[in-house]
Amino acid sequence: MANGMKTHRGAAKRFKLTKSGRIKHRRSFRAHILTKKSSKRKRQLRANGYVHPTNEHQVKRQLGLE
Repeated sequence: MANGMKTHRGAAKRFKLTKSGRIKHRRSFRAHILTKKSSKRKRQLRANGYVHPTNEHQVKRQLGLE
C-alpha cells in the first residue's frame, strides 16, 4: 500500500491474486436454487472465475495493489 489507501475489506474477502498476477473470484449462481439449473450450466459454473482484464485495474486498486 504505497499510497496510504486502506484495502476495501469487502473486495479483499472476494478476490485472490494468483502468482501470475491474475485475480480469481468465486463464481456466482452456484449457491442455491440449483434444481432448476441444467447439469451443463452447473458444470460450467464449477470452473474458476477470473476478473476480466478490463476490470483488473479497479480490483487491484481496491486491494491496495496499485
